[in-house]
Amino acid sequence: MNNTTQIKKNYRIIKVQKLVIVSILIGFLSAFLGVILKNTTEYYEEIFFHQTVVNPIFLIVFPVFGLSIIYFLREYLFKKKENKGIKEVFESTNSNSKNLPSYKIPSHFINGLLTVVFGGSTGIEVSTVVASATIGSVAQRKQNVFRQYKTELICAGVAAGITALFSSPIAGILFSLEVISKKVTRAFVLTNLIAVSIAFGLIYLLDEKPLFAVHNMTWHLRAIPYFVLLGIIAGINSVYLTRCVLFFKEQFSKIKVPYFKIIFGSVILSVSLFVFPQLYGEGYHAIKTIFINPNGMVLSLSMVLTFIGILVLKPIVTSATLASGGDGGVFAPSLFIGAFLGLLLALILNTYFNANVIPLNFIIIGMAAVLSASIHAPFTALFLVCGLTNDYTLFLPILVVCLISKYTAKMIYPFTVYSYSPSLAK
Repeated sequence: MNNTTQIKKNYRIIKVQKLVIVSILIGFLSAFLGVILKNTTEYYEEIFFHQTVVNPIFLIVFPVFGLSIIYFLREYLFKKKENKGIKEVFESTNSNSKNLPSYKIPSHFINGLLTVVFGGSTGIEVSTVVASATIGSVAQRKQNVFRQYKTELICAGVAAGITALFSSPIAGILFSLEVISKKVTRAFVLTNLIAVSIAFGLIYLLDEKPLFAVHNMTWHLRAIPYFVLLGIIAGINSVYLTRCVLFFKEQFSKIKVPYFKIIFGSVILSVSLFVFPQLYGEGYHAIKTIFINPNGMVLSLSMVLTFIGILVLKPIVTSATLASGGDGGVFAPSLFIGAFLGLLLALILNTYFNANVIPLNFIIIGMAAVLSASIHAPFTALFLVCGLTNDYTLFLPILVVCLISKYTAKMIYPFTVYSYSPSLAK
């Protein structure tokens, strides 16, 4: 009896040791992939965007060229299978038989990079999530002992990838929990904590800087009613984004000739970029410009029209990018919409209602609010945006507004682009 107990105990110890080792490996590889994709995309997106400023004809050339390259890669290199985004991860975690094939790593890496660099109005976050989830999926197939921890190891890869992109281990774990796993097990805690620790250690060694630099943060209690208003409007905007993506995907799916999809998507993208160059790529370059001195901005009619145009068109060009074959999701578009929505609301409140609110706060809180409502994950949005700015001064108002925006969005439309399926909608 004692021998049997000892054998079981030794087996559990060995199993835990193997889980620790594979979690370290997943954390490092996923974070390394995320860092390379992020930095490569930023570098080449800046170069290509500059070329469109010098010669606007590239606003026509780049989208159609980028989408065409992605189509031919998918057709002749990546087994003729379309990338479904995070739904691929759901399909894998919800099924014992379905796995993420290893070619998803280069497929999402390359297609995500090409989409954003050539002007596709989305981001690399979902590409990173699926590629890093695939690392976890491949790892769990290597030994029988890992088969029962399929979801945990996939989540570990996702958490490490998000950590690498946004410098926030907590956001990585919370995204895996809120969006993918939706349950906590001891194996989940062990594998995800190790993976994000390794990922955070890597970005620390590489001296990765926060995406947006902010200083002298503060907020006032009198702004709370305006924060609530921002949360409600952010929820409404997120539903508009979600419905746009679903509508365009449905309409484009009716087009049977692949190159017609590319042409239609490219036309929508090129025309929009001509009018509003801020929509190029993931849009972080545009967000950085409004971070420079938002508190000193003065509202004008041209600024209002520009901001409204951006807020109306961003969901449309994002949807057209994804529906015509581009790789990506709603992470970056949500942050982009939230930043411009928050600034516009703050300037309107200050100009016409003497609210005396701080525009910088509204930019940051708006980013978190729209993201929270778009993916129904308020705590992920909270820590993700705090990680992006490397500042937790606005922790409490961000938390409140994220909850308001999420439940506002859910009351209007209960689905996200990740959770929607035609059968559920009926």
